[in-house]
Amino acid sequence: MSELRILLTPEALRMLDGLGEIPSTDAAARAVLRLRAEGHSPEFVGAVVGQARLRTRAAAKFGEFAERMLFTRAGLEQATRLGVAARHAGRMRAAGITHVHDLGCGIGGDALAFAGAGLTVTAVDADEVTAALAAYNLAPFGSDVEVRHGRAEDAVAEDSVAEALEAPEPPVAEDSVAEALEAPEAVWLDPARRTAGHSETRRVSADDYSPSLDWAFALAARVPTGIKLGPAHDRDAIPADVEAQWVSADGDVVELVLWSGALARAGVRRAALVIRGGRAHELTAPADAEDAEVRPLGAFVHEPDGAVIRARLIGDLARGLDAGMLDPHIAYLTSDAPADSPFAASFRVREVLPMHAKTIAAALKKAGIGRLEIKKRGVDVDPAAFRKKLSLRGSAEATLILVRVGDKRHAILADRV
Repeated sequence: MSELRILLTPEALRMLDGLGEIPSTDAAARAVLRLRAEGHSPEFVGAVVGQARLRTRAAAKFGEFAERMLFTRAGLEQATRLGVAARHAGRMRAAGITHVHDLGCGIGGDALAFAGAGLTVTAVDADEVTAALAAYNLAPFGSDVEVRHGRAEDAVAEDSVAEALEAPEPPVAEDSVAEALEAPEAVWLDPARRTAGHSETRRVSADDYSPSLDWAFALAARVPTGIKLGPAHDRDAIPADVEAQWVSADGDVVELVLWSGALARAGVRRAALVIRGGRAHELTAPADAEDAEVRPLGAFVHEPDGAVIRARLIGDLARGLDAGMLDPHIAYLTSDAPADSPFAASFRVREVLPMHAKTIAAALKKAGIGRLEIKKRGVDVDPAAFRKKLSLRGSAEATLILVRVGDKRHAILADRV
């Protein structure tokens, strides 16, 4: 709290706004020396310069809004990108929601989007410092946003949502519980992770979250809810009656959201939301898609977006592209035409080589390739170590796809379309 008390003083906020961007450690060191030379204490300088560095990093998630926000390192890491949060807010509005309870609000990233969309927000976080920062970040919305310090479970117990949770199923629509459930109210829940970040590769289980997912799923069964989880969350632990939406932003799979009640779309249980350059595209299905047939390597290899892979909608994507699977266990598609799709990247095949470094190096030298993108699936190869075995000289560029097809390993030299 000492750093927070420093930051929330008029002098520190003026100093912070005056520093502007701190894009590097060298810039931070220069700022520290200058402020210390002006007579400011080490604690004051550390708090202000550290916060300026966080603001600079936060611009990637929050754009110009980052210039007036306050952050913690953990809060910034787990915060939803504003463009993604805006999509969530749009879903809330489309469902007729007017008041959302943001439980586990962090620094207020999602609440910022909800309030910006015109929703009334009750934001709660269990960490006192984080809740204080959320209150600062959401202050411009005035009475439309209330920020509380407390546990998600206790916050729900104080509101009408708890009555719905504790009550039996209503026998008739006129029952007061039914009225509470039908009210335009929803919950957004971002359970705290006991491990840092939203790992794209590490499988995340129910035990990694607080509040518990049992509690969260019970809430979602009775109240329209969006639950934000890591994209590698155990698929076997996803309730059958929710819509599971994997989200990627500019090539990175950033989250899995489980939607329930009025926030879940009819007939949709799997969705891949792909956001690139501010534009959103979505692939949806009532269930995991059946895989497409395997076919021999064609003129093009297609790499599905990570959200499509996570949602297990590769088969639907393949059929839409008139493509087939390169291997039944590998997430690459192939066809004789490029993929004009936001859900996949296409690579035109130059040649197929044995996966021998000397053979590949010779082919790269002959083609004058000096810039090489290396991708791999199904092979135990470290791309960085493999690159060191290659002689890259020249002005041309290409992509090398190291992949297992059946029981053989191949190196596909290709050009990104």
